[in-house]
Amino acid sequence: MDAAQAAVPGRIEREPWTHVILAALLWLALYNLIEPLSRWISHALLGLPVGSQVGEAVAFFFYDVPKILLLLSGMIFVITVVRSFFSAERARRLLSGKRVGIGNVLAATLGIVTPFCSCSAVALFIGFVESGIPLGVTFSFLIAAPVINEVALILLFGMFGWKVAVLYVTSGLTIAILAGLVIGRMRLERYVEEFVWRMQFRSGEDAAAALTWEGRFAQARDAVREILKNVWAYVLVGIAVGAGIHGYVPTDALAGYMGKDAPWWSLPLVVFAALPLYSNAAGMAPVLQALVEKGAALGSALAFMMAVVGVSLPETILLRRVLKPQLIAVFVGVVMLAIIITGYLFNAVL
Repeated sequence: MDAAQAAVPGRIEREPWTHVILAALLWLALYNLIEPLSRWISHALLGLPVGSQVGEAVAFFFYDVPKILLLLSGMIFVITVVRSFFSAERARRLLSGKRVGIGNVLAATLGIVTPFCSCSAVALFIGFVESGIPLGVTFSFLIAAPVINEVALILLFGMFGWKVAVLYVTSGLTIAILAGLVIGRMRLERYVEEFVWRMQFRSGEDAAAALTWEGRFAQARDAVREILKNVWAYVLVGIAVGAGIHGYVPTDALAGYMGKDAPWWSLPLVVFAALPLYSNAAGMAPVLQALVEKGAALGSALAFMMAVVGVSLPETILLRRVLKPQLIAVFVGVVMLAIIITGYLFNAVL
């Protein structure tokens, strides 16, 4: 830092905030242009008839692509700044020594805000077990972190409003807490691979508290670039599928299998059909929106999305390194059962 910079520390502190405020104003201006621009491209520029199947499908695509990408960029920035005050190491320390029950609630809550990806599942599991955290509490964290996905939360908020977004978070927390309690009560420690109990976890330095605002904003910008780079293709494919459903799939066809008046067995069938599928939340949320618009009950559609995203195939494969097949089967079964029950409850009350 030179003498001129040292003389005006206030200006140095204000500069990153100025950039963020200007970017937020630009974001708002662009967001308000999406709907009229999508209609102009679909009907004026391309000449597609208003109300036609192809016209509505194309308008859906050109409206949702920029809307979702803008929502992702804005909200990921905000969420990453909030997450910069947390870390997996800090979560591990907070959970050490907590009683079952309280530990499950705290673990599920920390799973929402702690950075997590499938590739870190094994390291986190070993670290938690080595710290003496009960197995059920560990699973509450591992379930909540992918199930309550920030991308899904952003998209659901943008598509359905805050009530559905809150419902999604509440259901995910409930599933994580109850599933962790059930797994903990079953005393399944013998199905953890033996080498896990012999390993020593090496805690890393927790640098979250040392970051400046400029550092947090820089971290958030990097997160926006990285996440958009990884999910933009899923967004395009998901919206294309959603546009096809929106424009061409008959309402009666979906209502028969996923509507409120569908047979009781249709919801478990829908959830189990999601087991072999794999997508991230960015690809599933537009499909969820199109399903609901075509007559699918929100509980059934949300259960389908949570099953695809929550029981992640890559995470399950990675966890096989530390868990025996019996425990993986219990983990998948408990989570799927909780998702099915949640779908029934949402269908009953919504």
